[in-house]
Amino acid sequence: MQLRRFLLSGQGWPYLLVPFIPLAVLLELVHADPIAIFFVSAAGVIPTAALMGRATEELAAKSGPGIGGLLNVTFGNAPEIIIALFALNKGLHEVVKASLVGSILGNILLVLGAAMFVGGLGRDRQRFDRTAASAQSSMLLLAAVALVMPAIFELVEGKGLPGPGDERINYDSTVETLSLLVALVLIASYAAGLVFSLKTHRDLFNPAGEGDEHEGGGWSVRRSIAALALAGVAVGVMSEILVGSISDAAEGIGLSEFFIGAIVVAIVGNAAEHWVAVLVARKDKMDLAVNIAIGSSAQIALFAAPVLVVCSFFLGPHPMALVFNGFELGAVLLAVIIANHVTNEGESNWYEGLQLLSVYVVLGLAFVFA
Repeated sequence: MQLRRFLLSGQGWPYLLVPFIPLAVLLELVHADPIAIFFVSAAGVIPTAALMGRATEELAAKSGPGIGGLLNVTFGNAPEIIIALFALNKGLHEVVKASLVGSILGNILLVLGAAMFVGGLGRDRQRFDRTAASAQSSMLLLAAVALVMPAIFELVEGKGLPGPGDERINYDSTVETLSLLVALVLIASYAAGLVFSLKTHRDLFNPAGEGDEHEGGGWSVRRSIAALALAGVAVGVMSEILVGSISDAAEGIGLSEFFIGAIVVAIVGNAAEHWVAVLVARKDKMDLAVNIAIGSSAQIALFAAPVLVVCSFFLGPHPMALVFNGFELGAVLLAVIIANHVTNEGESNWYEGLQLLSVYVVLGLAFVFA
């Protein structure tokens, strides 16, 4: 009865998708239709990501605020990074970049929009700490500037931007070196941000009474580490199957790899965490909801993207340059501007959330036809 109540709760539903994990492995072994493999493995990623998030929270609760915060930010986007590493190894550079952009858009527009909409229903307005939210939005804006500069350089000095239908482009060594240097600057900025949020201004990012949803539930350290290891292996298996089916599935469905990377892959990698943000917003804990949405976007831009650039020098056919296509550049810049605008007031309502969701739908429609 207790297990059933947990599985049907707001945080337990991802584990209802566990049967998709062995089903995805079986479909891969029998070489089933790539479309079926893609959607089943995508569903299988969700419970593995949820387990990784739960194990990380349990370890964080046992480690104190400093180490705990470091664990949360380190493993917060681990499923997305693991998926991207497999895609890098197969040379799907444009899919990787699309998934990075899709994650930023999904957190700012879809997650924050859904949180504001659901949390605002039946309430006149909701308030959150404007200072903390603005600090993260500013970090995101600075990261976006760094991310678009290699594309501007290539647009002016090189062969131009990639197209949405491209799979991989081998840029010259100049823009690859520029991308690597930009990645190192972003990683250094991310490290400074950890000191800022976990040490010198820790109280700003951990308001009293807002952490209930992320407190441990009594798991031992050994159990948490075992669950984290199991989740890591499961995410790796699902990611390899998912990435291996992307090209054939995209062709079979009639959608571009760009759309699949930017929308589908970006959503499934963080579905569980996205749901938590909406759940806490409904409980009127908007500080935590905004922190999850904007913080995850900043982590993608400042940590995941540059780490993948560095890894591309060791994985795949050649290094991945930080040169995004025109749709990605426009979408990221617009989303970051929106993030800075909506967090500047320190309050939200359901209509503001609906507007964010509308922007996400418009961008998704543009990606479909790209």
